Amino acid sequence: MKQVRKIYDRAFKEKAVQLSYDRHNLSELARELGVTAPQLYKWQKEYEEFGQGSFPGNGNLKQTPEQERIAELERRLKDAEQERDILKKAIGIFSKNSR
Repeated sequence: MKQVRKIYDRAFKEKAVQLSYDRHNLSELARELGVTAPQLYKWQKEYEEFGQGSFPGNGNLKQTPEQERIAELERRLKDAEQERDILKKAIGIFSKNSR
């Protein structure tokens, strides 16, 4: 029989991580919460790495503030390059018509 994948919301994961910091026996806590110990360790690691940016949900990237800034700057650069290319083509078209 095929197992159904469980989906936990952000609040549950954050609460589980907070509880894991208070408890010494993570295996016992994982059993109480109905998750596996490796999953709990993974959530801890993610929370330590990304902080409040952890557990963003489906389709969203986990990024540190620096990574978000880099992604925004890359998007702006791409837009500026596209505008430049359009203007180059327009100059070429208008300069041919004026001859």
